[in-house]
Amino acid sequence: MSAVRALGLSAATAAMSVVAGCRGQQSVMDPAGPQASRIEWLFWVVFWIALSAFVLVMLAFGRAAMRSGASKDEPPLPIIKEPPGDRAATVVVGLAVALTVIGLFSILALSAVTGAAAAGPTSKNPVTIQITGHQWWWEVTYPNTQPDQIVITANEIHIPVGKPIVILTKSEDVIHSFWPPNVNGKRDLLPGNQTAYWMQVDKPGIYRGQCAEFCGYQHAHMGFRIVAESEADFSKWQQAQIKPAKDPSDAETIRGRAVFMSRACVMCHTIRGTDAGSRVGPDLTHVGSRQMIAAETLPNTRGALAGWILDPQGIKPGNRMSPNPMPPDDLNALITYLQSLQ
Repeated sequence: MSAVRALGLSAATAAMSVVAGCRGQQSVMDPAGPQASRIEWLFWVVFWIALSAFVLVMLAFGRAAMRSGASKDEPPLPIIKEPPGDRAATVVVGLAVALTVIGLFSILALSAVTGAAAAGPTSKNPVTIQITGHQWWWEVTYPNTQPDQIVITANEIHIPVGKPIVILTKSEDVIHSFWPPNVNGKRDLLPGNQTAYWMQVDKPGIYRGQCAEFCGYQHAHMGFRIVAESEADFSKWQQAQIKPAKDPSDAETIRGRAVFMSRACVMCHTIRGTDAGSRVGPDLTHVGSRQMIAAETLPNTRGALAGWILDPQGIKPGNRMSPNPMPPDDLNALITYLQSLQ
């Protein structure tokens, strides 16, 4: 490999590393809060240290390649002792080893400092949210000392902008990992073990997260979203979520509720204000207000909801929801009812 080619590959590697961190709703490179900003800063420090080391090694390799003038037809040169050259090589190797050790220990120290800082702010009045991992969806609970003030939803986490949030995490089955790249680092959810960590979002918006620990067949389809909004909008959303499901007001939604209560739906889901109280699947009390369904797999539209109800295994094979074949009129009424649950 020529020196020019080696340098070209070095530049290409650097370019690809930067492109790989493109900004978006699920990107470490677009921090939305103080914890994510510290993690991004550490990334760039490590990146430039590693890139510098890589470029120096490639330059040394290229220089050595250009100095080698032996052709394939020439016999190998005898080993000649050259004390001045050997001493110079020893100094260069020693310097390289020293720089490597300093670089590694610098990264270690910076990682420890960043980890401690990213542990998050503390507050006497944070918003507390319980995140429970299931195969393959997220249960989101806003605890309260008054049972009628508890909010339970799924896969969509609403938080106020600029306010510290304490996240309590646990798993109901296998190891999961809660990871919102724009907001904070990963947090593993271990069965039988509850942990807590802090986060804060300073920019309004929607930030997507993902399970980052392989947890089974549909691990890749275990997403969630964080909706960061003003305190007024958050309070408005929370007050709406506290309320039980409203009673149907027309024949179509009344029929839809009857379909829900007479089929397998009632065996797995809760709709507060009705006799449906199972906790096997997500709470559907306000499912119509959510933007996505099936853990960020489908948009919450009539067509997607119909496909999910009829054949969830065809959309997300291996999930815990069984197919629900039903006549078209019953299906339309059920969808109308579910979408009315705002």
